Amino acid sequence: MALEKVSFGVDPGEFLAIVGPSGCGKSTLLRIIAGLRTATEGAVRLEAAKVVSPIRAGIVFQTPSLLPWRSTVDNVLLAADLAGLPTRRYRDRAMELLELVGLEKFAHQFPSALSGGMQQRVALCRALIHDPNLLLMDEPFGALDAMTRDEMNFELLRIWSATGETKTILFVTHSIGEAVFLADRVLVMSPRPGRVEEILTSVLARPRTLEMRGSADFGAQVVGIYARLHAARGSAYVE
Repeated sequence: MALEKVSFGVDPGEFLAIVGPSGCGKSTLLRIIAGLRTATEGAVRLEAAKVVSPIRAGIVFQTPSLLPWRSTVDNVLLAADLAGLPTRRYRDRAMELLELVGLEKFAHQFPSALSGGMQQRVALCRALIHDPNLLLMDEPFGALDAMTRDEMNFELLRIWSATGETKTILFVTHSIGEAVFLADRVLVMSPRPGRVEEILTSVLARPRTLEMRGSADFGAQVVGIYARLHAARGSAYVE
């Protein structure tokens, strides 16, 4: 059993980060919320409706998974193609998103010409192509180097701000610092089977700045969550 008695709510427009030890069911939880997996008991409700099939949400995984034979703009349009949406109508939307992330000049390049961070920006645009209210992100920056990861943190906050912070984001990460820096609240999970240990409100005000990472409050909250995970796991190492 990956999860056990997991129960929590998320407000519209909220940014919720989920942290916990490896194998505690974070990714499974996200897939159940998305309707990609079926819970053995209990239910997920989206605006009071029970989720029984894949929902209309933007999903970003750890690897961008771009199709090498499709150009940047066509990779963004892939989600529209699979949903049976009119590609011609969504092409302007795709170009607007690429401009938003600074990739409009690479619209007709293939993935092999893009860096890892650029490819993940394309994956983010693909998740946003149909303008979903809910964005599910499963360790989206985990495979990036530290500097690019920092850049993508600010890029995500900038894009979220550009949408009026109206999109609800569930963000799975192994980085406690990333969770506290990005989110409104941080959901801390126990070791497998995953349970909700606690949900903490980030000590940081918005908008977030680089300087906030050096604040005593930020450091104290990161250490506090680490200590909670360390105690629950009974190990000196938490990913």
